[in-house]
Amino acid sequence: MCGIVAYLGQQNAYEIIIKGLQRLEYRGYDSAGIALHQKGDIHVFKQKGKVKDLQDFIADKNTSSSLGIGHTRWATHGLPNDTNAHPHQSGNKQISLVHNGIIENYAILKQELEQRGHHFLSETDTEVLVHLIEDIQEKSKLSLFEAVRVALSEVVGAYAIVVIDKSNPDQLIAARKSSPLVIGIGEDEYFLASDATPIVEYTKNVIYLDDDEIALIDLNKGLTLKTISNEIKTPYVQELEMQLEALEKGGYEHFMLKEIYEQPQSILDSMRGRINITKSLVGLGGIKNYEEKLLNANRLIFVACGTSWHAGLVGEYLFEEIARIPVEVEYASEFRYRNPIINENDVVIAISQSGETADTLAAIKIAKERKATIIGICNVVGSSISRETDCGSYTHAGPEIGVASTKAFTAQVTILTLMAMMIGKRKGTINAEKFNRLVVEMNSIPEKLRTVLKQDKLIEKIAKIYHQSTNALYLGRGINFPLALEGALKLKEISYIHAEGYPAAEMKHGPIALIDEEMPVFVIATKDSSYEKIVSNIQEVKARKGKIIAIVSEGDTEVKKIADHYIEIPKCDELLVPLLATVPLQLLSYHIAVMRGCNVDQPRNLAKSVTVE
Repeated sequence: MCGIVAYLGQQNAYEIIIKGLQRLEYRGYDSAGIALHQKGDIHVFKQKGKVKDLQDFIADKNTSSSLGIGHTRWATHGLPNDTNAHPHQSGNKQISLVHNGIIENYAILKQELEQRGHHFLSETDTEVLVHLIEDIQEKSKLSLFEAVRVALSEVVGAYAIVVIDKSNPDQLIAARKSSPLVIGIGEDEYFLASDATPIVEYTKNVIYLDDDEIALIDLNKGLTLKTISNEIKTPYVQELEMQLEALEKGGYEHFMLKEIYEQPQSILDSMRGRINITKSLVGLGGIKNYEEKLLNANRLIFVACGTSWHAGLVGEYLFEEIARIPVEVEYASEFRYRNPIINENDVVIAISQSGETADTLAAIKIAKERKATIIGICNVVGSSISRETDCGSYTHAGPEIGVASTKAFTAQVTILTLMAMMIGKRKGTINAEKFNRLVVEMNSIPEKLRTVLKQDKLIEKIAKIYHQSTNALYLGRGINFPLALEGALKLKEISYIHAEGYPAAEMKHGPIALIDEEMPVFVIATKDSSYEKIVSNIQEVKARKGKIIAIVSEGDTEVKKIADHYIEIPKCDELLVPLLATVPLQLLSYHIAVMRGCNVDQPRNLAKSVTVE
């Protein structure tokens, strides 16, 4: 959602914070702001727009400071404008605060505070929180740390906050609940951020705050960690494994393009240590202790949002085919509102790139209450989902900066494929011959993907023909139907073209009415058990003068004859097609968006990690 960066130490805080905000801008880019402690005062600079707009605004101002907080915003409460941008200040200008999350009871608190004489400048819930801290401090004569702690005990919702006080240039306070916050520990200096990407350049030693924890960081006294209920905690310092190079574009025009091209490696990294082609073995160490639960599960319930939900749909086909376990795939955002029927014999698998998606965390909480076993699949080490689940597997895709998910999706599908194979082998629901063949084919996927990527120029030419389209339809059958949904989502997200994904057979039940000579129809038409049916669906589109862009298996002849354009992918088992066929769809969306002049890495109104419900 929003991005937070803070610094306390001996270096220039402004430079560190600005660079950090640039790294976190994928989390939100409606506005940006910074508060710097300077000569016994706090100077706040904030601007609607992106971090670059903030930099331009500050360019001629004094930014000398060794203590500061910064924020890049994805708007929830209040329009994107200068006033609603963070940081927010108390009425007496003593306290400045940045916040990621939502204070759900802000309206009641605001009313009470207004009755006590507080005046608000913005429409945000965050300003209410900083006024609440001020009110408690003034009335109770508490230290700032205690006032923050008491204030947080009165709020309902999610938050990651960092607070500074103009009377103390050597101190800051941080806290979290259901929204990530990382503390980096350097030599006589401290770095804070929503994730580790702004920190890795300066230190590898980090503390991931847990829910309901509040940290007092003092340059002279070090770090004190407590719970909101005033229990003293011992900080757990971890070492980052992230490499700085992963956060750079590496010569690519956009992060999204870089991440598409990283997929041969990211899939390989997701398989590393988990598949042994020589011994024909598949094992996921992270779920080993809960393997029996999976084997004996009455059903699996996948909970996820967005692209991760599409990965769950692919997982449904994989688990039902290979492991013969009933699967339900749920939107995490709807799961909690249905009073779902879950019991201790169910296994809930939560899928999230960031590991911080608020709706998915809420779904996990419900599943926990009902005694289900919970497995996490996420990409970010130390994330909330990795800590809230019973066990799980990291995808090891590396940092994904582009807001539209690409390599995270194929990494999630890789993990789900390996998991289904492992359980299917244990259950005896997949014979040795097919299992061994899938092991060999999985091992070959990275190299086959490199072959697919070599068709980028062809894909770019196709994109040029259709980049001015206003609508698009995506069709697939069986395990390829989720790819149709994902392809349509990618096009919507980054090019703003209206697109719909459909099971190919359902086209006749409505969408066929939309097809005319202006309508591009993208079809996943690989050689599989439903090939003849998808060919018939293509003929139906052609009879209505629709334009067919087909993803076909290498050596295909039939679809090539009738499609307006085709993109070949190497032959593979139909269960593994999603790992190959999704990449041409990603590239098509990318090139179309670039040709339309869209901001590919930061599409409008979106954010990478959605930490509000």
